[in-house]
Amino acid sequence: MNDIEFSALLCSRLCHDLISPVGAIANGLEILGEEDDREMQTEVMKLLNQSAEITSAKLKFFRLSFGSAGGFGEMVPLSEAENAVKGLYASGNINLLWQSDVGVMDKNALKIMLNMIMLAGESLVRGGSLLVDIKDQSPKTKIVVTAKGDKVIFQDSIRLALTGKLSEDKIEPKSAPAFLAENIARKFATNIDYISDGEQSFSLSVTFSCR
Repeated sequence: MNDIEFSALLCSRLCHDLISPVGAIANGLEILGEEDDREMQTEVMKLLNQSAEITSAKLKFFRLSFGSAGGFGEMVPLSEAENAVKGLYASGNINLLWQSDVGVMDKNALKIMLNMIMLAGESLVRGGSLLVDIKDQSPKTKIVVTAKGDKVIFQDSIRLALTGKLSEDKIEPKSAPAFLAENIARKFATNIDYISDGEQSFSLSVTFSCR
């Protein structure tokens, strides 16, 4: 797969994730322009604020997980990643637990972690818990993301793409983030592991050398 083809897949994924909250803002503004009832206007404003917060949180997360993390050097403070992840899950039914004894991380390694977190979170179709554990094992760093929920659906295409077992011609917008994470992991001479713990829990882990 060439860079243009992959960029198109990733852009399709971004548009899919952003179209709902952005569309809600557009619809809310349209209703607000036609609505005279004060109570209804107040409710619409609440929905607009909520949609704007969701859109902003997604953009902040995508900036770090897909983009070049402009404004930072090669190393990004983990507090930025933590805030982005907490913003992503602030309005949902996923309970996030963040544990880290690492202060900064290479921006490309950060992409691996954030995409692991996003894909694990998407498997919790009815909500649940998401544990992010980042350990300093100098000269290496180990990241483990564990998802637990009543109904966990981690699609085979995502799992195979993350572990480097899905052929490039099978990559779709939904699995593009997994393909991105796996490709970056290979540049760190490492791989992402999938560990199943029954039907209601699994973990993704990666260990890489610190830079």
